[in-house]
Amino acid sequence: MKTGMRVLVTGADGFIGSHLTEALVRNGYEVRAFVYYNSFNSWGWLDHCADDVKNKFEVFAGDIRDPHGVKKAMTGCDAVLHLAALIAIPFSYHSPDSYVDTNIKGTLNILQAARELNVSRVIHTSTSEVYGTAQYVPIDEKHPLQGQSPYSASKIGADQLAFSFYSSFDLPVVTLRPFNTYGPRQSARAVIPTIITQLAKGNSQIKLGSTKPTRDFNFISDTVNGFISALNSKSGVGEVINLGSNFEISIQDIASLIGEIMNQEIKVIDSDERIRPENSEVNRLWADNSKAIELLSWKPEYASLTGLKRGLEETITWFKKPNNLNLYKPEIYNV
Repeated sequence: MKTGMRVLVTGADGFIGSHLTEALVRNGYEVRAFVYYNSFNSWGWLDHCADDVKNKFEVFAGDIRDPHGVKKAMTGCDAVLHLAALIAIPFSYHSPDSYVDTNIKGTLNILQAARELNVSRVIHTSTSEVYGTAQYVPIDEKHPLQGQSPYSASKIGADQLAFSFYSSFDLPVVTLRPFNTYGPRQSARAVIPTIITQLAKGNSQIKLGSTKPTRDFNFISDTVNGFISALNSKSGVGEVINLGSNFEISIQDIASLIGEIMNQEIKVIDSDERIRPENSEVNRLWADNSKAIELLSWKPEYASLTGLKRGLEETITWFKKPNNLNLYKPEIYNV
């Protein structure tokens, strides 16, 4: 365990970022949590953080699109874990400018500040969506990149910027590429919370988009451990590293599995508004995680069908608690 190291976490108010913030605090890091400024003084999911970490991290409210605020937030930090991004694919169809501003320009602000402040390590967050539909499986880091949505195109741009700062300025950047992370606190725009919340509210007919695509689901604690492994490892600088379970399952089968765990008969109804344009749908994702195992000594604890069931059980337990379920609106399509 490293103690006394000060780290900045951007996107700390989000799903993965809030879990990462908690884990870093528990591991002895001094954490500065960068949250999106708003007039409600909301810290997102950090408002609901675990009791053992409350008041044990510093909060900086700002906007990742503003270079001055980013540099101020990073001042005095030894490392930065950059997770702040717009991630909803449907929203990127009608508001692509915001994805360029947040995901590309925001990443540039992080890289430039880290370079000027001589930060010792930058962990940049990519996404499996940059691969598009698999041309071969399992997908390793050499797989071609395909921007099948404005979101994935913006993340490809951000990834290339991160690599350019490593190549041009020797900035110590590690790019982590998580596959589909799931778990407590995830937004209902994602498929697993969509299914769970509809069932938990008493619906047996579940509205979904296309159910044929396959995904490689990564439980939240495995993704978080991947970030901490990258922070601690002496390897990985200048590299892109997949974080995935190396297990593939279709959306139809994940829906059936959730129904089985929740003891509910379900019928999936196609919802036109949830279906991506044909050429934008990513039909297959399956991670090769051997590079993460080799370079970061990281291995998923929730791998295979057994691990997926265990992760889903923990996720369902969290969502079924009334105080948590009431935070969601399953009757509304969450873009």
